[in-house]
Amino acid sequence: MAELLIVVGLVVAVFVGYNIGGSSTGVAFGPAVGSRIVRKVTAGALFTVFAFLGAWTIGRNVITTMSSQIVEAAVFTPAASVGVLFFTGLALLISNLYGVPASTSMTAVGAIVGLGLATGTLNAALMFTILSAWIVAPLIALATGALIGRYLYPYLDATLAFGRLTDPLIAIDTRKTIPRLSVNENVSPRDIGGSALVVVIACYMGFSAGASNAANAVAPLVGNGAIDPSPAILLAVGSISLGGFTIARRTLATVGDDVTDLPILAALIVSTVGATIITVLSWLGIPASLAVSTTSCIIGLGWGRASRARTLAEIATPAPVGEPGPGVTTGALKAPPAEGATDVAASPTVGELAEGEAPDPDTQQASPDRVPRVGEEDLEELSAESLFDPAATARIVALWVITPTISVVGAYLLFSLLV
Repeated sequence: MAELLIVVGLVVAVFVGYNIGGSSTGVAFGPAVGSRIVRKVTAGALFTVFAFLGAWTIGRNVITTMSSQIVEAAVFTPAASVGVLFFTGLALLISNLYGVPASTSMTAVGAIVGLGLATGTLNAALMFTILSAWIVAPLIALATGALIGRYLYPYLDATLAFGRLTDPLIAIDTRKTIPRLSVNENVSPRDIGGSALVVVIACYMGFSAGASNAANAVAPLVGNGAIDPSPAILLAVGSISLGGFTIARRTLATVGDDVTDLPILAALIVSTVGATIITVLSWLGIPASLAVSTTSCIIGLGWGRASRARTLAEIATPAPVGEPGPGVTTGALKAPPAEGATDVAASPTVGELAEGEAPDPDTQQASPDRVPRVGEEDLEELSAESLFDPAATARIVALWVITPTISVVGAYLLFSLLV
């Protein structure tokens, strides 16, 4: 019977990893796919490679935490391991079916917490530390995004001025026996550099996701000794890869198209901040959500840029009744063009240029010394378009709460009946 439960546990672990891949691939490569830098298949392949590197290195610290420190390793009987993994996978599946990048770490830890509460073995001190990290991490991401958006983004945008692609930067020609890679010839060197940075940071996010999320699929099995850490990592990454090539198409579409129409530079900033926060927490052995940190940075970045229309004193002063305050906007994420220069938003994007026409970097960026100071920008210009779809964002936040709740309650009820 125990051997049968272990086999079932391995199958359920693959199911969990599959759903983790569907969620995390969208978070890591959504901006790159939405910006048309890479295709979904390429995103899945790159995510697999770097998730493995992250899981094989610092991901072992998170596996140790989740397999033997939140609750005692002895609690992870074969039956308990199957139950924890089942509720983790079920909650993630619900989120993936809605095309939402779920908080995999919160969901997996939630199932373990349900087990710990039912058996009276929960390490309350460690859970306090983890919960504190879950609160502090998104606040850091929000504050970092806000500071960059308010004080640095316009200068970075005026200096770098990445264009948004309408055709993929790199395409794979499969018409011949041996597939060949080709680079979009209509892309300027500046956009190639910017796009390359976005891909590099997306790979960094894949590393971070692997470090944080591999434990979510296999920690209970490592805890009960059914599988050693190294084979467990291979199992986790293999199943995560399967999800990245299949169900991740929905979350890639949600993050890349529904949540926000991110400029390349904004995607670069958001990815860097989110991945760095999660990598540091994983190194400390704390499971945390890449999805939550990334989205918090998106919101902070947009608010910070929009808030440049007012000084801190004006923001602190309540607006008169009927007069709206500054909103969070995509228009807020681009530097206004210099006097006499062509507006980036009004110019044709790369791929929309007339045949034979090359983009002119000099007309697609504002000079850094022409960037208006805080409080001097045009509020109407900053509120031109929405940074993110409020409905899509509300759906994501709601499921971030619902999925861990399902995991905790379901696991607690099951193990309360079994104990």
